[in-house]
Amino acid sequence: MKLSNGTGPREMLQKSYLTGGEVSLTEELKDIATALAIGLGAIGPGIGIGLIGKGALEAIGRNPEAGNEIRTILILSVAFAEAVAIYALVIALIVKFV
Repeated sequence: MKLSNGTGPREMLQKSYLTGGEVSLTEELKDIATALAIGLGAIGPGIGIGLIGKGALEAIGRNPEAGNEIRTILILSVAFAEAVAIYALVIALIVKFV
């Protein structure tokens, strides 16, 4: 399969169209691995934070007097879930620059 400018998939992998220069296949694979690491690493915490918030709102709705205690636990739980996303970011940066 050739594109209108005459390049095929192999040429597209070997050339960076942003810089116009040659890029090795390992650099391209590092870019893909970086994107997958942060992309997939952020899905879990995103879903987890949504479920934590849903549970906290339901709990406060059932027992409004316990709102302060539930809010404290909610903030702590969100911080722990967000830490997982930060770990994914650190791994992505290690993959990208090492």
